[in-house]
Formats: sequence, structure tokens, C-alpha cells
Amino acid sequence: MNLIIKKISLSMICIFFIGCTTSLDKYSNVEPKLNLFNYFNGQTQAWGIFEDRFGNIKKQFKVNITGTVEGNYLKLNEEFVYKNGENERRIWNIEKINENNYLGKANDIEGVAKGKSEGNALNWEYNMNIKVKKKNILVHFDDWMYLQENNILINKAKVTKWGFKVGEVLLFFSKID
Repeated sequence: MNLIIKKISLSMICIFFIGCTTSLDKYSNVEPKLNLFNYFNGQTQAWGIFEDRFGNIKKQFKVNITGTVEGNYLKLNEEFVYKNGENERRIWNIEKINENNYLGKANDIEGVAKGKSEGNALNWEYNMNIKVKKKNILVHFDDWMYLQENNILINKAKVTKWGFKVGEVLLFFSKID
């Protein structure tokens, strides 16, 4: 009997998580098309917030980004300036696997980040070590980016730990001419 209950519970959990995923297919014909390498080549700025799971804004920040493309590789140098005066730097090395798939690495990323794009959207997932009260905690990011008119890129990321929501990041990117 316990085996049956365990199987039913596992099936319900799988159905729940499958039902919560968002498919990129519905964005395949949405304009403007997002070309990740073209968008981030050169100078970009972003402004963002981090909200905890209760909707409280915990961090506000600006990011200055310099992107360099060499063949199938994009290097992003991100410099974060937080409202509280803290600074942080992340360097992404992203490889274009094919027209719609990417792999990425950065110093605070555990393993490899995986990205897939369709139309104006990109889904980017990775595990990141973040500092919380002077200690590193490994969390999962599920980023969704959407290119809008006038080269505005909106990024909404769900942050989870062991499948439970920790918070959300909301970012707005703009190209610098």
C-alpha cells in the first residue's frame, strides 16, 4: 500500500511541475526576434530589483555590461552597482551551440547554464551561489527574457531553493549607442 501511495504522490508532483513550465514554442513567431549575441555585443545597461517571496524589495541595482562576440562565443562583463553601495562583478562566457541553444559559465555559477531561444524570448536556467549574510547559498534561477520594441529587453527570473520560491528578479536592459 505504501508503494502505491508513493507512486501516486510522485506522479502528482511531476504533473504539478510539468504544468508549471512555460513553453518557448508560443514565442516562435513573436517580433522583434531576439538574437542574444547581437543584442549583447557592445554596451548595455540594466536596472533591476530583487523581491523576496513575500514581495518585499530587498535589493535595487544597476548593471553596466560590456559584451564581446568572437565566433560562437559571447563574453559578458557585468558590473553591478547596488543601491546600498556594494559592487559585484560577473563575467559570463556563453557558447552558441546552434541557432537557438546556448551554454554558459561564470565564476559564481555551479555547473553549466543552459539557454534556449524562440522568437523574442529566451529561457536561461542555472544554479548560482549567492551571498546571504556572509555565507554562500546555492539557488536555482529560471530567467525569462523578452525583447521589446526599441531594443528594450525585459528579464523576469524566479529564484528557488529545493523547488521552493525564494524570490524574483526583475531587470530592464537597454542598449547604449
